[in-house]
Amino acid sequence: MWLPWARCQDGESSGPDQDREKRWAELFDQLDLNKDGRIDIRELRTGLAGRGLSRGSLERIVEAGDTNQDGVLDFEEFTQYLRAHEKQLKLMFRSLDRNNDGKIDVAEIQHCLRSIGVNISLEDATRILLSMDKDGTMTIDWNEWRDYFLFNPITNMEEVARYWKRSMMLDIGEQLTVPDEFTEEEKKSGYVWRQLMAGALAGSVSRTGTAPLDRIKVFRQVHGSTDFKGNVLNSFQYMLKEGGLQSMWRGNGINVLKIAPETAIKFTAYEQIKSMMRGGSETRSLRVHERFVAGSLAGAMAQTAIYPMEVLKTRLTLRKTGQYSGIADCAKQILQREGVAAFYKGYVPNLLSIVPYAGIDLAVYETLKFAWLNRNIGLADPGVMVLVGCGAVSSTCGQLASYPLALIRTRMQAQASVKGAPKLSMLALFRNIVTKEGIAGLYRGISPNLLKVVPAVSVSYVAYEYTRIMLGVDIEGRREGKGKG
Repeated sequence: MWLPWARCQDGESSGPDQDREKRWAELFDQLDLNKDGRIDIRELRTGLAGRGLSRGSLERIVEAGDTNQDGVLDFEEFTQYLRAHEKQLKLMFRSLDRNNDGKIDVAEIQHCLRSIGVNISLEDATRILLSMDKDGTMTIDWNEWRDYFLFNPITNMEEVARYWKRSMMLDIGEQLTVPDEFTEEEKKSGYVWRQLMAGALAGSVSRTGTAPLDRIKVFRQVHGSTDFKGNVLNSFQYMLKEGGLQSMWRGNGINVLKIAPETAIKFTAYEQIKSMMRGGSETRSLRVHERFVAGSLAGAMAQTAIYPMEVLKTRLTLRKTGQYSGIADCAKQILQREGVAAFYKGYVPNLLSIVPYAGIDLAVYETLKFAWLNRNIGLADPGVMVLVGCGAVSSTCGQLASYPLALIRTRMQAQASVKGAPKLSMLALFRNIVTKEGIAGLYRGISPNLLKVVPAVSVSYVAYEYTRIMLGVDIEGRREGKGKG
């Protein structure tokens, strides 16, 4: 990663203004990829790819510096923008430096964020500091602060807090993850629900894109090795022959429909549970294990509320051509033939699977992300690809731990639709699978499930970026500028 300005950080030069102008000239030359004396949005995105900035942030840089409104920055506009932005950064640095010693420490980070409604633990504050501390002093001096935020168009400490605590909502079609650490201002402004809506829309696109692999997974889970001998390709060919290409998306409609209510219920429940855990101390930050418990309980509540839709999704995914005319017809037939209880078949193993999935997913994600931060001390916050990679690996680990329970849940949901299948309890079904198919039987269908992780996470992120822009929500929590409404 290029950091040409890092060479001039000692402040010992007799001409700081000259050094600064020279440094900016080097930066401009680095960013001007086609050497035409101007920098456009594409060149900014390429040159600053490792700094984790959204397209909206880069567009605000161009918009703020583009005085002649030609859509690009020449050298004079570039230096004028940096000069003005450095002044803003200097004011923010001084507001953080409470004891006026020219350095920011962990306690000052905590105090500043607490004053604007963002409560973080000492551990989290230390991680924030480490991401900016280049010289290993466990403090942030002016040069480190300036270099870190030089190309981030923040204007106040609220935006700094949002940048530090930003969250992505990546949905791979399994348990839904809801972003954490929203400020009171974000909740009141409607930003939270716009971000949740962007995540829900991204999840819809992601699930639709990977629906064929999801349908193959469900078929192999339910029918085991009896009907689907061979690999994923053989399963795909069987379903293609039975119902044509469009049949690969059976069950996707209800899978997409349940995203919105699940998101709303889970987030609302999560906020209420966190509030109860804090008791009378609303300013207290929850520890990792407390957030895990709160997330698991919120997930259980959301699953309880939308579980009938899970059953409908499984039945519609497994249906043969002409079996149901739609979602309403499927629900009607289940109600008439099996009663209300059928809508909660597999409920217990489903609840049990939430804990290992959520716990391992959270633990692995945070471990990987903070391992990156510790190995790259002084660099910017993890970029998009790092976070997407962490999300894919952590989700895969979570699935490996919870998959046997998910398989048993799906088989219980589908029992009535499989002719001759005995109506077994969770434990009886577990013993039956292990006896007939061995331990490997508990992981039947996991290959298409793992195959969809990377494309699902990638599609979800790309869709999230575009839907977030359409809804006017920048990743740092600001409303996008013109043309983004």
